[in-house]
Amino acid sequence: MGVLPLTRTSPGHNQFKMLSPSMVYSIFCFLGLVSYVMYLSLHKVQILRTTEGKFEEAVIEYLFTVYLFPMMVVPIIWYETRKIANILNGWVDFEVCYKKLSSRVLPIKMYKKALTMAVVIPILSTSSVIITHVTMVDFKVMQILPYVFLEILTYLLGGYWYLLCETLSFCAGILAEDFHQALRHVGPAGKVAEYRALWLRLSKLAQDTGLANCYTFTFVNLYLFLIITLSIYGLLSQISEGFGIKDIGLFVTACCSIFLLFFICDEAHYASLNVRTNFQKKLLMVELSWMNTDAQTEVNMFLRATEMNPSQISLGGFFDVNRNLFKSLLATMVTYLVVLLQFQISIPDNTQDTYEDEKLITNDTTATDATKITTTLATTILTTLAKKKKKN
Repeated sequence: MGVLPLTRTSPGHNQFKMLSPSMVYSIFCFLGLVSYVMYLSLHKVQILRTTEGKFEEAVIEYLFTVYLFPMMVVPIIWYETRKIANILNGWVDFEVCYKKLSSRVLPIKMYKKALTMAVVIPILSTSSVIITHVTMVDFKVMQILPYVFLEILTYLLGGYWYLLCETLSFCAGILAEDFHQALRHVGPAGKVAEYRALWLRLSKLAQDTGLANCYTFTFVNLYLFLIITLSIYGLLSQISEGFGIKDIGLFVTACCSIFLLFFICDEAHYASLNVRTNFQKKLLMVELSWMNTDAQTEVNMFLRATEMNPSQISLGGFFDVNRNLFKSLLATMVTYLVVLLQFQISIPDNTQDTYEDEKLITNDTTATDATKITTTLATTILTTLAKKKKKN
């Protein structure tokens, strides 16, 4: 997709070069995308609006501008590609150290999951964009191509994040199990020290995962927050009038975005839990009474190391990616929804005003007609009485 311009100079060694063919290809892809979007801006996409032109419809229309925001994430990924290359090289070093310690290859079986995501995510993302455009806008195939590309990019970033976090969780589980087995036949204390050094590498990889993807996933989280807020507002604003066909697209967008945001937060939370907390439980369950003094000291130092090295995945120190982040974003979203709905209520309804004006005019006309009839009737009665008096 021309987003991550990594260069593999040799097996297991990744690097970033500004003048590499992959970077040139990435720049051409990005310029082509920007040019296409600029061309489409001359033929702005509009939702099917009613004649009243309501406030909520104007807000929903901004969704199709917000959908193009992931275009800005591409230069951010370029900026972080060098750090991502270091992360991948760090995983290679970790595998080498693990093989030296355990005399076997680290059994990371992620190929099938990665292949499945590479096939399923583009299909589901394309379907989501088509549903949204068919139900909300004048459907034109040429207009939805950049939306499809950016939707696939957003959800593939979620898949990339899943692979990073799942690998951390998987390796932490393997390392804890190997260490537990090694303690049954522990000889020199140096074996415990080697496992401690390997765990410190894994903990550093967990921290570097957040640092290497800091700005990219900060942007993705904020983008998803904005999409969820606008989509749910569009749904809530239609409650009084009943849901229509265009609300199907809003519902699909809201559900997919909520799922992806929760997925990002939950996977990072689970990875941090496995790297630190679950590993500490394994250490605390170790029986130390039969070990020699040196081995006991190494195990205690191992415990101290797990306490002093936080394994939370933090996006550059701005915030930790965990379930609390998801909860905080939802709470903030509720606040914004209340403000938007209050603002919508405060705007006078043109339809209601027109109806009241027509009712007032009708009442005035009725009163005038009644006055005329009464006057005519009174005149007729007086004329009749005058004629009778003359005859008498």
